[in-house]
Amino acid sequence: MKVWTRRDVLQAALAGAGSVAWPWGGALAQSGGAALLRAPKQALVIGNGKYRHSPLRNPVNDARGMAAALKDVGFGVVLGLETTQAAMREAIQAFSESLAKSKAVGLFYFAGHGAQLAWRNYLIPVDVEIADVQELRERAVDLNSLIEGIRKAGNPMNVIILDACRDNPFGSAARVEQRGLSQLDAPPGTLLAYATAPGNTAIDGDGGEHGLYTEHLLQEIKVPEAKVEDVFKRVRLGVRRRSKGQQLPWESTSLEEDFWFIPPQAVKKLAAEEVEREFKQELALWEKIRGATQPGPLEDYLRRYPGGRYTELAQLRLDQMLAKLGEKKIEVVSAPENPYTKGTAKANTAYKIGDSYTYRELDLLTGLEQQGFTSTVTNIAENEVTFSNGLVTDLLGNAVRTRRGTPRSPSQVVPTEFAVGKRWRSRFQGVSLRGKGYEMNLELRITERERITVPAGTFDAYRVDAWGWGTGDGIHVSWDWKRWYAPERVRRPVAIERLHMNQAGVVSQSSRLEPLAYKQS
Repeated sequence: MKVWTRRDVLQAALAGAGSVAWPWGGALAQSGGAALLRAPKQALVIGNGKYRHSPLRNPVNDARGMAAALKDVGFGVVLGLETTQAAMREAIQAFSESLAKSKAVGLFYFAGHGAQLAWRNYLIPVDVEIADVQELRERAVDLNSLIEGIRKAGNPMNVIILDACRDNPFGSAARVEQRGLSQLDAPPGTLLAYATAPGNTAIDGDGGEHGLYTEHLLQEIKVPEAKVEDVFKRVRLGVRRRSKGQQLPWESTSLEEDFWFIPPQAVKKLAAEEVEREFKQELALWEKIRGATQPGPLEDYLRRYPGGRYTELAQLRLDQMLAKLGEKKIEVVSAPENPYTKGTAKANTAYKIGDSYTYRELDLLTGLEQQGFTSTVTNIAENEVTFSNGLVTDLLGNAVRTRRGTPRSPSQVVPTEFAVGKRWRSRFQGVSLRGKGYEMNLELRITERERITVPAGTFDAYRVDAWGWGTGDGIHVSWDWKRWYAPERVRRPVAIERLHMNQAGVVSQSSRLEPLAYKQS
């Protein structure tokens, strides 16, 4: 373990405090996205359906629909239909060169057949004749050629949308060993969207004008003032419900700024009163529906607040409910040997009575051990886990009552799913040991997957960075947390670091929790 100097602590805390508005300042200052709204917008849209062995009904309609929708929201669009390999490669090269010159926000959309080979994804032109899947390298279009082109373009942001996960594109002419597309982490400044989860296939519509995925995407693009990530979250929910869990759209993101297809009239930082009013409205809705026994209220909340402060909690509850109703949801096919991704993992909620976790607490400044404790599961309710030392959590691991016995309102520090780039937020209230109320407002992001060694072992863990502010009892404190999770192996965190600093620059807490041992049934 690194022993932190006071300078390390100050630099880390101030780095976290840089996005904090004191004392309330409305909310954490995110990038307003104003620069992106001033940038030009360019799209390349391709739809291929006239394949010899496995023709598709919807891609041409899908591409035309996307081209029209993007033009309506201000994109310059190049549309390619029933494209050959030469035409696709030429269009992609011209698109990349245009982005490099204009520094536009770029969007690439492809509807048609796609396939994977050796963890790389290939988009299939209509003139391809494949007798052996190995021929994909020469006769299809490698998605990495597009990614490399936009990387070199150096434009501020890109969206890549692949409605390209249909069944075997070669019919009986060739055998595809892996279904669908391979998981790929989004390159910097990019949102990468698949019509369905990696390793699975999508539905080519149900008789309508468009495929299932693009049908929902066309609806959500038209919603005013919806942030781009929220658009795809709503699409995911709609497609999942329509397909009864058999198609589940998937995204990987590395976006740093907000972007809207239909932006607000002015991008501005909300006043404190406006932020507080909006939060109270969301909290009131969550308190009303959190105990719902039917999916409808949870779905309504997720559509209204796709990036809300309780979306992870709502998603967990919805997953539980739909599973009881018989939904057999598909999952990402994540392979450790895939060199193009750091993987995906679900939160481990399978607690058992008797599970035990022993931690030690260290001072980050000195490295000296301060105290230790053991938490053993003594009771499991439908949505809560009770431990022997007074700690009570929800099934994700968010504290409902701390081990010091103080209550906490609903929070989502722990996500339902782990993937590098995922962002969310949380706001919650608690009571200090002195009996004083406090409130926390956090922005969270999974920033890396890294190996971490603690006394309990070495783990390939996802690192969650959280930063924000806390207020209460007349005191305002910036928080900078780091948490490491290895959900495939351990249900509780494998390390937690906390740095708290007040406005005067005084560190009020600098600690690290790490497990000495754990036992799980």
